[in-house]
Order: sequence, then structure tokens, then C-alpha cells
Amino acid sequence: MVALVSRSGRHLQRYNNIGRRQVVGCIPYRYKKMEDGSNLEVLVISSQRKGKGMLFPKGGWEADESIHEAALRETIEEAGVKGNVEEKLGQWSFKSKGNDAFYEGHMFALYVKEQMELWPEKHIRQRVWMSATEAKEACQHWWMREALDRLKITGFVVELSVPFIAN
Repeated sequence: MVALVSRSGRHLQRYNNIGRRQVVGCIPYRYKKMEDGSNLEVLVISSQRKGKGMLFPKGGWEADESIHEAALRETIEEAGVKGNVEEKLGQWSFKSKGNDAFYEGHMFALYVKEQMELWPEKHIRQRVWMSATEAKEACQHWWMREALDRLKITGFVVELSVPFIAN
């Protein structure tokens, strides 16, 4: 059972050895025959800040959870999907668009097995499945676009040679 409320507060928040807040996230993906001929579909979500574009689910990594648990929790809270957290796509340092703080971001691939009808941030976020090419154009963060490029070339995601799920 998933709580229908997102975690809040930062009392358990992790920081790296130079004081940067650590955040983790996922690129949720599935296989589906796309109009552009690809077989890879990824899930993007709207930013909480209106009109600020799309992104992949991510949020704070807390002291009482592993990095994989945090990545899955954030994906459930923000995007309403569950699945297998897979290979780490990388780690980036970036400056927040909302304030002057620097962060350390970790991104993982997440193979989606379940899409929930109700999830904690359903009323504040939209979710959209799209091709990786469309997602790269829509995503507002450079480091997330880099993670998407890594997803497309890793050994476990080969766009042209995998079976697809027809919807």
C-alpha cells in the first residue's frame, strides 16, 4: 500500500560532503511501438511551478532509505508509477532554478510495471508518455536530458531490437 501523501520536510535530508543536497530520480520507461518508429516510451511529469516545462520525477534522498528506495518513492509520489529501479544513469552537480543552491543529482532507469490511478501528487502534476526524442525536447533540465541520452544507449535499453507492448 502506498501512502497518498508525499513526504515533506527536510529533517531526514541527505547532504554530500561539501554540503550539497542529494536528490534522486528515475526515468520511467516502457516498450511500445511509437509513431516515430522507436520502441522506447518514457514518462515525463509537469513541474510544480506552472509553465516551467516537463521533467522526470526526482526529489530528496532521505537518511532512512537506500538510494534505490528513494528513487522509487519519488517516482511513485510524483508520477504514480511503480516498477524495477535499474541501472544508475549517472550523477550530476547542478544549480537549482528556484534558488541559488547547488545539488547532487542521481538518476536511474525505472522499468514501469504498474501505472496507478491514484498517487500522492496526482492533483498537482500531469504525466505524459512520449518518445525519448519528444522527452528530450520537452525536458527542462540539461542533466536530465543527459540521463535520457544515457538511457537510450545502455545495454538494457536497445530501442530497435526489443519486443514492444501494444496499447
